Amino acid sequence: MSERVVIPTGQGDMPAHLWLPQSGSGPGILLVQEIFGVSDYIERRAADLAGLGYVVMAPEIYWRLGQGRVENGPQMLEEAFSLLQRLDWDTAVSDGLLALRALEQRDETTGEPGIVGFCFGGGLGFAISARHSPKALVSYYGSALPQLMGVADQVGCPQLHHFGLADSYIDADMVRQIEQAVAGPNTEFHTYPGADHAFDNADWSGHHPEASERAWQHTVHFLQRWLPVG
Repeated sequence: MSERVVIPTGQGDMPAHLWLPQSGSGPGILLVQEIFGVSDYIERRAADLAGLGYVVMAPEIYWRLGQGRVENGPQMLEEAFSLLQRLDWDTAVSDGLLALRALEQRDETTGEPGIVGFCFGGGLGFAISARHSPKALVSYYGSALPQLMGVADQVGCPQLHHFGLADSYIDADMVRQIEQAVAGPNTEFHTYPGADHAFDNADWSGHHPEASERAWQHTVHFLQRWLPVG
């Protein structure tokens, strides 16, 4: 179960969702939404992370547009892209930074939090990490990564990236360019043959169960190494 919280921004309160582990406290993870907002899928992944022992916060990045999520349906992708086109990227990064700091300051959070982001959130989480280094970053097929390679040297935290090699939006050549840009001693980079964009989302037509399971195992091991619980 999650609870709704708010994060003051100076221009209003940003809504967010908070999941606590059974222990009531633990390392923090800022969970950055996919293009569909804080969807059912993002809520499930938040619950999965809380089940591992993390304090998880998922801010509603579309809040300035008056929307928290895009509901499943035949027009969902069109609606999501419309929101994305109206979103101010720099403001979204600043809102993400505020959420990261708010999570760190919560009594339930122990130590410096990490970031996990999916799709749109994978790129936004990367951009946030370039501005204020979290404890660790996990990015699933970050859709903005092709435009963010110029700030890759500013992301100094341990980072884990997942990409499908059949991604409809980021081709295999670009995936390799991203891999080279983010390479470093504390970087893990995993690719999945046959997996399309959003392969982890079981509510999406491109869901790839095998790639999803493998990626999640890598994610759990990575977090256990760099953001250990207990």
